[in-house]
Amino acid sequence: MKVKAAFIFVAPETEKEVHRAVIETPALVLNIVGVKNYEEGVNVAKELVDAGVGAVELCAGFGNEGTAMISKAVKGKASVGAVKFDHHPGFDFKSGDVLFG
Repeated sequence: MKVKAAFIFVAPETEKEVHRAVIETPALVLNIVGVKNYEEGVNVAKELVDAGVGAVELCAGFGNEGTAMISKAVKGKASVGAVKFDHHPGFDFKSGDVLFG
């Protein structure tokens, strides 16, 4: 049985329907989806988990608040992890919490 996982990244002007990909290996199906803000991230995470994803990894653009929102949204139905920068270099050294929270 293949592991179903997801990587969600957050960036302004991202379109979840366009900025996405699926990578499949013999052991893994990885859904990669871009979202424009935390609210959209929550919705996408719920959709992916409802479709069978058991592990969700968040990009460093999700700050502490964004990570907590996703974790709460999937309510223990999937494991949630996050890449972490306190101040993201891609966001002018601000946290996603400042930009998207």
